[in-house]
Amino acid sequence: MSYTGEVNVGGPAQVRELPALIINKVAVGPYENNCYLLRCRVTGRQLLVDAADSAEVLIDLVGDDGLDAVVTTHSHGDHWQALPAVVDATGAATVAHPLDAPNLPVQIDRLVDNGDRVAVGDASLEVIHLRGHTPGGIALMYDDPEGPPHVFTGDSLFPGGVGKTTSETFSELLDDVTSRLFDRLPDEAWFYPGHGKDSTIGAERPHLSEWRSRGW
Repeated sequence: MSYTGEVNVGGPAQVRELPALIINKVAVGPYENNCYLLRCRVTGRQLLVDAADSAEVLIDLVGDDGLDAVVTTHSHGDHWQALPAVVDATGAATVAHPLDAPNLPVQIDRLVDNGDRVAVGDASLEVIHLRGHTPGGIALMYDDPEGPPHVFTGDSLFPGGVGKTTSETFSELLDDVTSRLFDRLPDEAWFYPGHGKDSTIGAERPHLSEWRSRGW
């Protein structure tokens, strides 16, 4: 099955095979959250982005090869409902930004900030702090040495706009998304949001001024 990025709650995971990393995308829970299981092709080590809901689905996706870590992109409750159960079942380390960590339901083993790196076996993800949706929201970028970058954006960036904010934090989030994603990444960079379909930086770039003008 070719990767489209379209998943449905109760349906199968979509699988994208990169030269060094395999991405499994699955939708879970009443808010149709996306969870991403990343697997290093060389070592078989695995990392989960957001244990959002339906722990049994995520544990089954992990399988028998174990889970090194769960990264929580931000502290909103729909993104961590399954976190305690997944950690209990797998022994995975927990990773989050220090500003959001106190609001999560488990002890966070590793606090990360902008520019830090998180390993997936031989592969490496860069932490990108994106303020505004929550104070400690983060994205994770895999800079594929053989292709365009791949970015897991949580609820900070979606096709069609940035994540929900207050009027006071909208400019902060859009400024961070602009400077830390759009100003850095090529049009071919692919991003994977916390809900719904994927998109590319190039598809969304022409709409930045429109987003700023409308204020959401």
